[in-house]
Amino acid sequence: MSTKRSTPDFILIITTFLLLAIGLIMVYSASAVWADYKFDDTLFFAKRQLLFAGLGVVAMFFIMNIDYWTWRTWAKVILIVCFILLVLVLIPGVGMVRNGSRSWIGVGAFSIQPSEFMKIAMIFFLSKYLSENQKTITSFKKGLVPSLSLVFLAFGMIMLQPDLGTGTVMVGTCVVMIFVAGAKISHFVGLGLLGLAGFVGLILSAPYRMDRITSFLDPWQDPLGTGFQIIQSLYAIGPGGLFGLGLGQSRQKYFYLPEPQTDFIFAILAEELGFIGGSFVVILFAILLWRGIRIALGAPDLYGSFLAVGIISMIAIQVFINIGVVTGLMPVTGITLPFLSYGGSSLTLMLLAVGVLLNISRYARY
Repeated sequence: MSTKRSTPDFILIITTFLLLAIGLIMVYSASAVWADYKFDDTLFFAKRQLLFAGLGVVAMFFIMNIDYWTWRTWAKVILIVCFILLVLVLIPGVGMVRNGSRSWIGVGAFSIQPSEFMKIAMIFFLSKYLSENQKTITSFKKGLVPSLSLVFLAFGMIMLQPDLGTGTVMVGTCVVMIFVAGAKISHFVGLGLLGLAGFVGLILSAPYRMDRITSFLDPWQDPLGTGFQIIQSLYAIGPGGLFGLGLGQSRQKYFYLPEPQTDFIFAILAEELGFIGGSFVVILFAILLWRGIRIALGAPDLYGSFLAVGIISMIAIQVFINIGVVTGLMPVTGITLPFLSYGGSSLTLMLLAVGVLLNISRYARY
């Protein structure tokens, strides 16, 4: 282990805080009308997001000062706990059902989503496994199969909820980590074809997923049903133009775009702040990705490198899918936009992950 630097990556901290600040402003702007109608309190969602942001920032700075090798020591325990939570969430009376998915454990408005924390648990464990078995990762039987078996076990449990979006992000993150570790491209091609067949099977097995595909291809085929969300999202983005309608001036948040403070918050941001505002957010995410890659390349050991790759891949994949869905480039799936979308589990997880990344940056050589 190299000597720790006195300060973490300052650019990463500033970028994270800028995204968090924009997120808090947009959660209030996007949710005020809906919150006033449903809870008679325009600040209902904003106050909760601010609470989780505060807790997350405290946790981020706390974790920033914990040696990242600690997570290597506790990786197995953390993974087992997350598997237990994935089992508990499926039990009626324990798991809470929202929007057709049994994905939450909690009381009332405050709850956690175990599948979100499984993503970071899998990153911790896979980083440990890959750093200890990098020489065998080129072997399909000895390296690739054991690592992917655990990933797909977790994916299968997440799909029982069901939560295809979170499961896809987790699998995508792990595949990137395994690829970076040196797995053969030929193995990925074969597994990719098998995975594609399985993905198609999952879509065909649930009518609502098939509806999302058809609505993606032609949302106007069912404009008041499966195509409603994407149509309303595009109606928000289009009028935004170059500079937007102005902060707080969205029209689509007036009960056109369902719960705009969650997965489709980028549509409201583009409507109010325009192409300039949307581009600024994308640039901030690009800076976050750049700093994460630099930290991964400069990490003093394989475990730190894989950990940084996993964290930044998770964030990048979520951003890519969310913005792709909102702009009509991908079928609708329930993926939050990191740091911006309303949601305690997602926001807390992202800030915790950044805290780990910041600690690695204190050892990185760059």
